[in-house]
Amino acid sequence: MSNESAYARAGVDIEAGERAVDLMKAHVAATRRPEVLGGLGGFAGFFDASALRAYRHPVLATSTDGVGTKVAIAQAMDVHDTIGFDLVGMLVDDLVVVGAEPWFVTDYIACGHVDPDRIANVVKGVAAACAKAGCSLLGGETAEHPGLLAHDEYDVAGATTGAVEYDEILGPQRVQEGDALLAVASSGLHSNGYSLVRKVLLADAGWTLDRHIDELGRTLGEELLEPTTVYASDLLALVRQVEVHAMSHITGGGLVNNLARVIPDDLVATVDRSTWTPAPIFNLVQQVGDVSQRDIEATLNMGVGMVVVIPEANISEGIEVLAQRGLSAWQCGCVSHRGGVNDPGAVLVSNHPCR
Repeated sequence: MSNESAYARAGVDIEAGERAVDLMKAHVAATRRPEVLGGLGGFAGFFDASALRAYRHPVLATSTDGVGTKVAIAQAMDVHDTIGFDLVGMLVDDLVVVGAEPWFVTDYIACGHVDPDRIANVVKGVAAACAKAGCSLLGGETAEHPGLLAHDEYDVAGATTGAVEYDEILGPQRVQEGDALLAVASSGLHSNGYSLVRKVLLADAGWTLDRHIDELGRTLGEELLEPTTVYASDLLALVRQVEVHAMSHITGGGLVNNLARVIPDDLVATVDRSTWTPAPIFNLVQQVGDVSQRDIEATLNMGVGMVVVIPEANISEGIEVLAQRGLSAWQCGCVSHRGGVNDPGAVLVSNHPCR
């Protein structure tokens, strides 16, 4: 009779899971904030809530998300230590738009088979992104789902929690007529619209991930796996130095739909396309797939990962603060009176400069 356990014969390798935890411990430890209690491996993670005493009127903020079908690119390329940036970016940058500081992240990795090195590499990326954001990777779960996911398939999701002063919450209640729109550059596609991108370039056009694309200056796979920018710590620094009224994280739904969420009902945010040239990947998807301007802008970020709504007088200082932190930013529009109650809260005008 085999010494293999019944659970292992069913496809779940407990020992492999334990090895994965051992491999990831050093990565997780590197994200530790002073408020974290205990170590990795318990049933729950502990974060000392006495940190709230430093707030006058603390409000907790939380967000949960995944990385979508971009994970399929990581699996196809067998590169697993960057997808964590996509996960953390989707999480913490939904907190920072309300002015909240992310405190900790928890992750969940579901896979068809636990490969300890691969799982540890995924967590390595999550941890590195948490360190960039200034938050702790407090805990997580790795679940083996044989029969539900293929042997080499996995998916990642997570949640984050942070805090903000009640009277410092950013949002539409602060936005005023005459405010300026500050665009902050994305690193590329980020982690949105990959179902469209994969259909256009891989399924329909039949391109391979190792195909070198002259317009991109690298292979298609390298471009598609470019990690999401994690903005949290840089934008929190901006908020501490410059008056900011609102921010919009440009994810699924594109510029217009996400920006409209932070504009009051009587105002409109007008974004001027002529102020920037999207990176080549956006034009490539549009041309190869014969995708309309409306569809491409409703799906992809078009080179803008964040929009900051800021007093006009603070634009130059805001650009300089972000430049000092390695982020490219520019004024892309303004906020004005909305003509009618049924008019959109955000619009795109003009055209991008010719390449």
